[in-house]
Amino acid sequence: MEEWVGERWHRFITRAADASHPRAAVALDEVARAVEMLFRAAGGDRLVRVVPAVAQKIGGPRGWLQRVAGQGERAALSTLDAETLALPPVLAVFDDAALNRDLYLWLAALSACHVEAEGDWITANLNASAQALRHFPGLRARYRRLAQAQLARRPQPARLRGPAEATERAVQQALRASLASDFAAGWRSGQAADGAPASPDTVAPVWIWLHAHLQDASDSIAACADQTRAEDSKDQKKRPEGRTQQDSKRRRAQHSQDTSNKNGLVMFFRAESILSWAEFVRVNRTSDDEDNQDASQVADDMEQLAIAKGGETLAARVRFDLDLPSASADDLPVGEGEPLPEWDYKRGALLPDRCRAQRLRARHPLPDAEGTDAAPAVAELTTRLKGTSRAVRRRFEALRAAPRWQHGLTQGEELDLDAWVRFQVDRRDARQPHLEAPAVFSRRVKSERSLATVMLADLSLSTDAYATQQARVIDLVRDSLFVFGHALEGVGDAFEMLGFSSVRRALRVHEIKRFGEPWNDAARERVAAIKPGFYTRMGAAIRYGTQRLAERPERQKLLLILSDGKPNDLDQYEGRYGLEDTRHAIQAARQAGQVPFCVTIDQQANAYLPRLFGAHGYALVHRPEQLARALTQVYVRLTAHAR
Repeated sequence: MEEWVGERWHRFITRAADASHPRAAVALDEVARAVEMLFRAAGGDRLVRVVPAVAQKIGGPRGWLQRVAGQGERAALSTLDAETLALPPVLAVFDDAALNRDLYLWLAALSACHVEAEGDWITANLNASAQALRHFPGLRARYRRLAQAQLARRPQPARLRGPAEATERAVQQALRASLASDFAAGWRSGQAADGAPASPDTVAPVWIWLHAHLQDASDSIAACADQTRAEDSKDQKKRPEGRTQQDSKRRRAQHSQDTSNKNGLVMFFRAESILSWAEFVRVNRTSDDEDNQDASQVADDMEQLAIAKGGETLAARVRFDLDLPSASADDLPVGEGEPLPEWDYKRGALLPDRCRAQRLRARHPLPDAEGTDAAPAVAELTTRLKGTSRAVRRRFEALRAAPRWQHGLTQGEELDLDAWVRFQVDRRDARQPHLEAPAVFSRRVKSERSLATVMLADLSLSTDAYATQQARVIDLVRDSLFVFGHALEGVGDAFEMLGFSSVRRALRVHEIKRFGEPWNDAARERVAAIKPGFYTRMGAAIRYGTQRLAERPERQKLLLILSDGKPNDLDQYEGRYGLEDTRHAIQAARQAGQVPFCVTIDQQANAYLPRLFGAHGYALVHRPEQLARALTQVYVRLTAHAR
């Protein structure tokens, strides 16, 4: 009975104290695409992701109902940093759904015009607002409605005390100034009455503004957090029956120092530490919570997450020690290594000789001679993939035999409609000379293909995870390379297969088949010998593949990247640094006349690959077991008109 009454009371008081408008609510998922498009169109950074914000502590007065219900203390506010634009997952601020939707669009335009500059929070938002209204005059009417509705929701300054009163007066003064007809950038809010700068934590949320900290993000925090997520992800992926929680919310973090267990045999007594021993307590949520509490909900309840190095699990410590194989078990190095540059987006410069590519060969390949009996692993691949290889090879051979269309002819089999339209337009232009025999025909001719392909296969440690209940990612990559190589041998195109992984700035390039080498048992043996390990410095791998293609005489050059996740490594090559370097390497490949294309099985690829390869520069395979066939379709589509 008590529980029943408590549930009803909680439901009643929560609804009564709720100051939002649920019937007019608009979710971020509904407008995410429009928000991203407007953010990019306004000049926003292409690598900034739009993510849902997490609730944080807010200021402002609370009514007695909110105090009884324990509400009004936290809200999801809009924030902008160097990597993410965090917006509220649901907006129900106003009683009009159209106004809530306009608020999302306004925040997208505002964030694109936000720059880190001197001045307080109010000044930065007013300057960004003026800049956004200059870029998008069509938003003036919407902004006026939003600002007026925001002013109507503001509390009376007379009800506040201390710094909150001065800040609230400054906020309302700024909002009224933005509604003036002569509103322009350069407004200065000054400081509160007590000399302290205006702070968003002391007043009620200003929903049409955001809090930007573009330079406050700590690289060490991001690297530590990304490395922790990577280790946890690898542990989960190795158990196909495990359940991994996906959470894209943006949370606040602070870099903490884990001082526990530094010296297990030495103990220094300090009386003042008795009162502070609980500041850093290790909690094993996976074993302490019997009810399987959602970890993301636990994180939502925390105002700020403390990220510290040194808290890895036992499996992570063992993997760290065993990551580097012994010289007797590692592949054989070939040559002394080649220097490669790397793009540092913070400096805006390409750092020369930043990385080194070391070529490697499998330690025990078969003799490079025709007619040699295949190894058992190669025989198993040949038997299991016989049907798929045969079907793919027949499709590739049809590409070689198919005639090509030759355009721009004065005589031919068919009329080239595009050329005919251009001719008709030029004929009506008095300045253009009239041609008696216009080149508006096309015909099919047999031509020899001139195409070179470099296949870069990601062999990082993440490929050791299970993609399906029966096969790991590395197994699917091995099958794809085997089928792809067998098919390319039939079409006759020049190709090279390379696997890559990295340890900090050392790029490991596994030579599976180089240009000029035959696709024989030795190459197939190297395909069967690939194994996962290390990390993914994708930018360096793309630059190495670009150099290999630049040495080829073919007219068309294709750079295929087969990957299963984001670029990452042990050093600062995490988050935005790795994405920016990869993007710069892709642009360099395109400037060299090559066609880079990525095939991935990462289901989160839509969040970052469009910003690296473009909307049409990658293919996401939703069913990993179809990776080999998907790779075939990509190659056929990209090379159908090669000549």
